[in-house]
Amino acid sequence: MKAFMDENFLLSTECARKLYHEYAETMPVLDYHCHINPQEIAEDRQFKNITQVWLGGDHYKWRQMRSNGVDEYYITGDAPDREKFQKWAETLEKLIGNPLYHWSHLELKRYFGYEGHLREETAEEVWNLCNKKLQEPDMSVRGLILKSNVTLICTTDDPVDSLEWHEKIKMDESFDVQVLPAWRPDKATNVEAAIFPEYVRKLAEVGDMEIQSFADLKRAILKRMAYFDERGCKVSDHGIDYVVCVPTAEEEVEGIFQKGLKGETLTFEEIAKYKTAFLQFLGREYHRLGWVMQLHFGCKRNNNGLMFQKLGADTGYDCINNYAPADQLADFLDSLNRTDELPKTILYSLNPNDNAVIGTVLGCFQDSSAAGKIQQGSAWWFNDHKTGMTEQMTSLANLGMLANFVGMLTDSRSFLSYTRHEYFRRILCELLGGWVENGEYPEDYKVLEDIVRGVSYRNAVKYFGFEV
Repeated sequence: MKAFMDENFLLSTECARKLYHEYAETMPVLDYHCHINPQEIAEDRQFKNITQVWLGGDHYKWRQMRSNGVDEYYITGDAPDREKFQKWAETLEKLIGNPLYHWSHLELKRYFGYEGHLREETAEEVWNLCNKKLQEPDMSVRGLILKSNVTLICTTDDPVDSLEWHEKIKMDESFDVQVLPAWRPDKATNVEAAIFPEYVRKLAEVGDMEIQSFADLKRAILKRMAYFDERGCKVSDHGIDYVVCVPTAEEEVEGIFQKGLKGETLTFEEIAKYKTAFLQFLGREYHRLGWVMQLHFGCKRNNNGLMFQKLGADTGYDCINNYAPADQLADFLDSLNRTDELPKTILYSLNPNDNAVIGTVLGCFQDSSAAGKIQQGSAWWFNDHKTGMTEQMTSLANLGMLANFVGMLTDSRSFLSYTRHEYFRRILCELLGGWVENGEYPEDYKVLEDIVRGVSYRNAVKYFGFEV
């Protein structure tokens, strides 16, 4: 029997162990998509206890605590931090087969030196150990980033954001990790949302202009894109239900925009037409600026109406959606490609059944402008576990080119989550090592080293055009 999470955790073959320990393990981390707060980096926050680090804002853990019958008082309520941690420990011990069990113990090992396993009986020991460690100067936010060998972070930022904290980080010569903004224009995309009229007014205020038409909106967006570009932005991100393509005349888009501006009810078709026009406009501008377009789709959000009213969005009540039309995805990419304005694009679906669809669609739009110009993103959210990552990379290898994959990201709000890169790299090396051991690929370590180092780090540096 193998020891629990030893140095060869997830590495079952000699080749896999060599690939990980000699090539992947020491590669830096490039986190090109996350949801951490740049203000906490600028101010170098020091956490008081492990609950603040682990349970504050982590809806992955919240979902499992609810599944364990834990009262909301101990999850998002006002319970003392020690009691919340106890409830998490009592939940964690039951999460056999869940990636949270692996992630949590990797974090305990790498950042706190804890070699045991967290459960109800060891909660007090782990609580005291972690809290004592967190008071050390190098366990601040910046210290954790540096310990994790991170070279660059892309946050997630709304077009109206001032980016003031990014500026402060950039001006601080004592911290040499790049923290760049990433453009997330969902509020300008969702014309049907109740907040759309107020958001447009805010965008007008930030842009110091009036927005009375769809053309005005695009001019305001261009001003903000220039602002982001000047501050090092190289990547956009979109959280959408599905990739839409229902083209229509500019005049009709204008009418739909006016209805949205007045808060009037829009039809399903009107919403699709507006989003098509707006996303096509953005895609062309990304191509002009050399930005990468990320499209996250396949999620049905805020399903529990009662809890949404109490807690709001991003609190653990989302699920996989099974509606992502392949024809519209392909047509949308084609609409930009016809005029040679298709930017580098990464496609993520929350539904693993879409792996093969994405794998075949991206092959239709590759060209010599970049290796792997159109990418399938890493296994996302409900799929970033051992099975999901293995299936995503296997599908990509079967239908595309795994060697050009830009690899892992944290997609997290936690400064301890960089161990997810280690988890991913171990799974990558296990997959490749298995193919070699099974005689499906030669034991050519010169090529294998290049593939492993590329997927772990180097491909992302080159793909996004980062200077690290």
